[in-house]
Amino acid sequence: MADSSAESGTTAAPATATTENWVKKAEDQEISTLVGGLNIEKKDKENGAGGEAAATTQPAAGSAENGSHAAAAPTGASAPAAGAAPPGASGEEIETVNPADASLLMKIIRKGLVESKLDLEVQRKDPSSPLHSVKSFEALHLKPELLQGVYAMGFNAPSKIQETALPTLLADPPQNMIAQSQSGTGKTAAFVLAMISRVDPRKNYPQVICLSPTYELAIQTGEVAAKMSKFCRDVRLRFAVRGEDVAKGERLTDHIIIGTPGKLMDWGIKFRAFDLRKISVFVLDEADVMIATQGHQDQCIRIHKQLPSTCQMMFFSATYEKEVMEFAEYIVPNPIIIRLAREQESLDNIKQYYVKCRDQNEKYQAISNIYGVITVGQAIIFCHTRKTAGWLAERMSKDGHSVAVLSGELTVDQRLAVLDRFRAGLEKVLITTNVLSRGIDVAQVTIVVNFDLPMDQNGRADCETYLHRIGRTGRFGKSGIAINLVEGEHNMKICKTIEQHFQKKIHLLDAENSDEIEKIGS
Repeated sequence: MADSSAESGTTAAPATATTENWVKKAEDQEISTLVGGLNIEKKDKENGAGGEAAATTQPAAGSAENGSHAAAAPTGASAPAAGAAPPGASGEEIETVNPADASLLMKIIRKGLVESKLDLEVQRKDPSSPLHSVKSFEALHLKPELLQGVYAMGFNAPSKIQETALPTLLADPPQNMIAQSQSGTGKTAAFVLAMISRVDPRKNYPQVICLSPTYELAIQTGEVAAKMSKFCRDVRLRFAVRGEDVAKGERLTDHIIIGTPGKLMDWGIKFRAFDLRKISVFVLDEADVMIATQGHQDQCIRIHKQLPSTCQMMFFSATYEKEVMEFAEYIVPNPIIIRLAREQESLDNIKQYYVKCRDQNEKYQAISNIYGVITVGQAIIFCHTRKTAGWLAERMSKDGHSVAVLSGELTVDQRLAVLDRFRAGLEKVLITTNVLSRGIDVAQVTIVVNFDLPMDQNGRADCETYLHRIGRTGRFGKSGIAINLVEGEHNMKICKTIEQHFQKKIHLLDAENSDEIEKIGS
């Protein structure tokens, strides 16, 4: 889901034309096209407080009009450099996940809503506030043109979080809300629908502001808003992101402003392009990513302090950590809190094994033996570092395996290209680091291999990452296989810790015994 705000030259054009341009792009383009040319880079801790902390390059000129799909990963992006040596214990850092990148990638790869079977926990702090759910969008009594936009987007019925959140978000008097659920469950569509519903088109000034932590995530929300408001011809939208500017003395007449904290603070407080005291809806999206981005908390609070006490506050997050909730409760007074019950991924349908190995070469031999005996649909192999992933991919490629590599140095469009090829079965093996430990569902994956056992930076067992890693197989009720390659005494302790944590037996597998290997595939 995305749109583009690269029209930095459109500020002088009529607002309605700008909105129609958004809608056209939203209709014509997939996110994989629109992020082509965006270079997601590691956050600069020193410069992060200045606004958009993640991306530094603009979309390629004309990328929203050319109709092409995301650029494939460049030659070499899915294969390591020749001659790479096997990694040793050189202290190379374990690759960790950039929260903003991970959130963006999860949103992009969702082709539709996740059918969550998890229960919702609703905590009602205001006893006088209404609380009920709906099973259809008609039951929300939306404006006909907004309902038309919802159906045009392919939504037939509300998702679980939508059916609970929307009646509250649309109620009068307005209710404040804190909502948490995983990516893909429909949070964005829920708050965007509420945003559009609250607009009074007769008032020619901003009434709704929506903050996202990065340029790319703001663009995502913008596309949803553009599509949903397609038939609401009198509702005007505006991006407040890098590349968009207001003229000196300009007063905005757009109804909804979607942007990043630094840019929106400049427009509202520094340049006074609109009056924050007239804002009736304040949405804070991707709050957990916002908290992880230096400077954004302070900017959000400075904006928040300018808002009227009557402003409706909506706070959305994919996680429910203590730090997130403390920030949320500072921003949102007397909220209704809606959250998904903590996810309990079952390991019952995943057969778990470990193979004792003396070194990296024995690990590789174990993988080769397994591939030589059992039929593997598609496999994901997890490594700690890019170096290990590159070395392993080179060896497997030389032995005739169709291999792709996904790690943190790839841009978003390159990662999409790799994932699309893997989903299509063009590569049978995906070698990755922790950037893919959660959120990715590929039905054909039958085996997950932990080439390196998951551990934190202090060398302790990371049980949560283990759960998410091996949960990439056994999806959709199917059976799966997880194989852990254990090198040395420390790794054996980690394996035992994981086994004790989940109370699920991890069986010893002799990778030299073809009969044993054959049994695990039956």
